[in-house]
Amino acid sequence: MTNPFSLEGKVIVQCGGTGLLGRELVKAIGQAGATLVVGTRDPSKFGPNLERAREARVEVQVEKLIVSDEDSVNAFRDAVLAKNGRVDGLVYNTVSRPMKGERPHADEWRDSMETNATGLYLTMNAFVEVMEKQPTGGSIVNISSMMGMVGPNMANYEGTDMKPAPDYFFHKSGMINVSRYYASVYGTKGVRCNVVSPGGIFNPEAPQPDAFLEKYNKRTMMGRMANADEMNGAVIFLLSDAAAYVTGINLPVDGGFTGK
Repeated sequence: MTNPFSLEGKVIVQCGGTGLLGRELVKAIGQAGATLVVGTRDPSKFGPNLERAREARVEVQVEKLIVSDEDSVNAFRDAVLAKNGRVDGLVYNTVSRPMKGERPHADEWRDSMETNATGLYLTMNAFVEVMEKQPTGGSIVNISSMMGMVGPNMANYEGTDMKPAPDYFFHKSGMINVSRYYASVYGTKGVRCNVVSPGGIFNPEAPQPDAFLEKYNKRTMMGRMANADEMNGAVIFLLSDAAAYVTGINLPVDGGFTGK
């Protein structure tokens, strides 16, 4: 019997592969057997990430992608198809966070919209157009956040300079529901669309303030923040044939934060 959780033989596109979570997904998706294509704004700066992938015995194709530019998105899609002939999965992990604090300038709101809303829309449209024509369909996995499910708990930020910005909550919530829209509209054409909503992820490169960590950890059922690689299993599951009848869901991977 074949392993339904394997991505062997699948062509997976990942948007966003340089950040804390993106780097882990690159390794995990590649190690699950996929042919992985990463879209990034500046491929020349992807070198260190390629080295990490090679150390993990993962081969990655890297293509230029500016998600807010429709011509760039379509050129990226066409380059993927020219090299691989099809696309079995899309992971949208791109995010921009220009807004800082509760009342930033409106220009920062507009800038945020370009990547987090328009970019998501353009990218899903480009690849749905491919997937709906394939006999095998395809799977879209959008990386949202538990912050798309709840409001900010301001007590967590007491004693720190950290301030939640409104755009993140707006975009991550919208991503969850627009994913349900695509799941519903394209489900009969073999396209699945799901969301993974991570909880807070500990960043060893730039640790969160102790005051925040202490309060946040107490709010989870597991008493700690997530490690970046703990999102991998949920994403691979939703891309794989093991999730062949799973669509339109939002899967929190938050250590029980939203259930407590």
